[in-house]
Amino acid sequence: MRVVVALGGNALLKRGEKMSAENQIANMKKAAKSLAALAEKHQIIITHGNGPQVGLLALQASSYSEVDPYPLDVLGAESVGQIGYLLEQQMKNVLPPDQQVATLLTQIEVDPKDPAFDDPTKFIGPVFTKEEVDRLAITKGFTFKRDGEHYRRVVASPRPHRILAEKVIRFLVENNTVVICAGGGGLPTAYGADGALYGVEAVIDKDRSAELLARQIDADALLLLTDVDSVYLDWGTPRQKLIRKVSPNQFAEFDFPDGSMGPKVEAASNFARATGNIACIGKLDQALEMLEGTAGTTVSSRVTKTVLLGPDGAETSAAQSAEAEQNA
Repeated sequence: MRVVVALGGNALLKRGEKMSAENQIANMKKAAKSLAALAEKHQIIITHGNGPQVGLLALQASSYSEVDPYPLDVLGAESVGQIGYLLEQQMKNVLPPDQQVATLLTQIEVDPKDPAFDDPTKFIGPVFTKEEVDRLAITKGFTFKRDGEHYRRVVASPRPHRILAEKVIRFLVENNTVVICAGGGGLPTAYGADGALYGVEAVIDKDRSAELLARQIDADALLLLTDVDSVYLDWGTPRQKLIRKVSPNQFAEFDFPDGSMGPKVEAASNFARATGNIACIGKLDQALEMLEGTAGTTVSSRVTKTVLLGPDGAETSAAQSAEAEQNA
């Protein structure tokens, strides 16, 4: 199978973990082992997030006053190069010696008039306390929103429209290369009135870019990997239920936050609906099990009944769950 694998930023750097090179390399080693097992059986194309890294670079850039801070697309390229380098290196360490691995900085076209520029939602950078946010909002001019118990900077996240390097990616994949591409959601670019390509101040959501990539290169499956084992309904409550199998239309009816699980649900639903193939959401170390349908959340147009697992592991359908809650 040809499988596009999207690694969430939290799959490569744990939430709240110090963004040191040592921590990131340690996490890359763990990721590489899981990805290598997947590559033994399937043709894989890897994408990854960069939210923590690009946010840190933006903070570092803004602390130097001799020149204007670099724009987000340039900082995105720096962070994608960093992550791609580390991930490619660790993949080479665990794959057979003759297996080729290549990292490709990937420009993705966006609409500069996308309404997302009026409502920033994409989290980047480390977490802050309310006191730190109040100070940084004044001194740096950043916009912040709550992310769980803390706050993080948010930036515009326009929708991806076209992957400019599609032919290059196809060529590499068809020549037995594990390709790391569209990192950080890709580098947001647009064409000006003069026909020239230029960078756009934004960060594209990597799940939406992964879904676009999977469709453009005719992938058989899309894996959206993060730090949770599945998608849940009523998360964090005594009634929480794990979604094991769901159709794209049913999945789209559930409400998930745009700043966290929302883009993954949207990407999985869109891919499954458009292609008839499967999309899965779950943990990095369960990638193979997800393709086999025994772990994670599987989204498929062939699913006729949503399957949920309650806190006790008992299986139920969405209809049964809704009826039980109404009678409670």
